[in-house]
Amino acid sequence: MVKALIIGVDGQDGSYMAELLLSKGYQVTGWTPDLPGINLGNIAGILKQIELVQGDLRDQPALDALIAHTRPDEVFNLAAPSFPAGSWEDPVVVGEIAGLGVTRILEAIRRQHPAARFYQASSSEIFGAPKYEPQDENTPCLPRNPYGVAKLYAHAMVANYRQQYGQYAVSGICYNHESPRRGRLFVTRKISRGAAAIKLGLEPATERRSGGELRLGNLDARRDWGWAPDYVLAMWAMLHQSDPEDLIIGSGETHSVLEFCQLAFACLDLDYRDYVVVDPALVRPPEPIQLVADPRRAQRKLEWHNLLPFPEIVERMVLADLVQLKAAG
Repeated sequence: MVKALIIGVDGQDGSYMAELLLSKGYQVTGWTPDLPGINLGNIAGILKQIELVQGDLRDQPALDALIAHTRPDEVFNLAAPSFPAGSWEDPVVVGEIAGLGVTRILEAIRRQHPAARFYQASSSEIFGAPKYEPQDENTPCLPRNPYGVAKLYAHAMVANYRQQYGQYAVSGICYNHESPRRGRLFVTRKISRGAAAIKLGLEPATERRSGGELRLGNLDARRDWGWAPDYVLAMWAMLHQSDPEDLIIGSGETHSVLEFCQLAFACLDLDYRDYVVVDPALVRPPEPIQLVADPRRAQRKLEWHNLLPFPEIVERMVLADLVQLKAAG
């Protein structure tokens, strides 16, 4: 039986990865941060099927012990403070976890079980303000926030361990990928949950809108959005190639926040114009060059494609929030 360790199993990607590996017959150990009140809702349905451990990516001896104990065939590091804009609030911790934490995992694998294959969740945030679009595996990196800087450090360390020690270690440079398990701070989830709450009459009336309102920033901002379960499949496939290689994982197309709003409210028979308010305090400067993937290399090498169309991504998120809010009463 193949053994896997998923670091960050409680998050969006970690929970989908656990479900994927269990469906393939893996023995799964899931790692979560050793924090009070950690939310295990994403993995509630599989808790009895996995071994769950807690730890701290700043604790090298504990990571060494974890790898020595589990001796995994595959390690997926999907743990990091995942809201880039919020990384300015504590850039030192972001660097310790998303940057140095990855080096500690690599060291633990090198010392305790070097045969393990390692996947690192890299991010399009390493490109920051790119010089051109779309971006490919050779695009220069110019990160613009502590999260992007930490991810770039980790990305470079993965390549260095691969070259220096011959470890099978790869980074998937992932663009935005969404699902009903996406964190509520992200604009996609703000929209899907906000639209569902308005439909159910859960938003208080305002001076201008009796049915409630949803306050957002620049509606013209565009993102490369995909479906998280599709991206998790690409992550898994990256550890099953003959040669380790860092790859771009994205859809290769962009959609605007406005499009997301239109689709989200329309699937509830609502007009977004009746509820969405542009809040100047949330508007960011326009981005002359978009973060958009060129995923052709991953598509060829992994025989992988972003499968779920954008409108269906939006609809699934909205309907899931509608069910969740109804259940909450």
